[in-house]
Amino acid sequence: MSEVEPQQLLERLRWRYAVKRFEAERELDDATWQALEASLVLTPSSYGLQPWRFLVVTDPAVKKQLPAISWNQKQPQDCSHMIVLAARKSMDESYVDRYMNSVAETRGIPVESVSGYRSVLVSTVNSTTGQHLNWNARQVYIALGQLMATAAMLGVDTCPMEGIDTVAYDNLLGLTDTDYTCIVGCALGFRHPEDKAAIAAKVRFDASEVVVHI
Repeated sequence: MSEVEPQQLLERLRWRYAVKRFEAERELDDATWQALEASLVLTPSSYGLQPWRFLVVTDPAVKKQLPAISWNQKQPQDCSHMIVLAARKSMDESYVDRYMNSVAETRGIPVESVSGYRSVLVSTVNSTTGQHLNWNARQVYIALGQLMATAAMLGVDTCPMEGIDTVAYDNLLGLTDTDYTCIVGCALGFRHPEDKAAIAAKVRFDASEVVVHI
C-alpha cells in the first residue's frame, strides 16, 4: 500500500480554506463523491456507536432554499454537494442492541459473546440521560473533520458552516419529528476563480504556542 508523503499531506492542508464562493457549474464526479461518502461512513466514534446521519443535498430546488436559512450565505446553493451532519438526539438500550447485532454480524461471532461490552454501553447510556445530544454532537464534529481532510486530499474544496438555522434545516429536510437533528453543515465543490479568499495567507498561531510537548 502506498503512503502519502508528509510534505504532500501538508501541501493539501495548506491548500484547503473555507471557500466563500463556489463555482456553481462544477459538480463532483461519482468516484470522488463515493470516496467522500465512504470517509463519512468510516469516521470513528465513541464506543463505535455512530450516532449520526449525513444528509446529502444535491437537488437544485432544495439548495435554492438554503441561503435564506444560512445567514444569506450562497455556498449551500452554489456548491456541488451540501452535507448536513445531524446527531442523534438521544440513545437507548434498543439502539445499543442494534449496534451489538451489527458487531456480531460483521465479525461473524455470536451476539452473546459481546454481552459484556453491551452491558458497559447500556450502563453508559443510562447514566448519561440528558447529555446524549451534547455527546453525539461532538461525535459529529469528528466526522466533519474527517470529511474536510479527505476532501483536501482529493482536491475538493469545502466550507464548514455553523452559520445556519438548524431548526429551519430540520424543518426543510424532514428531521423535525425524527431521532436526529442538524448540528452543522459542510459545502463541497470547487472554488470560484474570483474567490479572493483563496489567495489570502492562512493565519495560524505558531506551533510553539499551541503544541505542548510533555
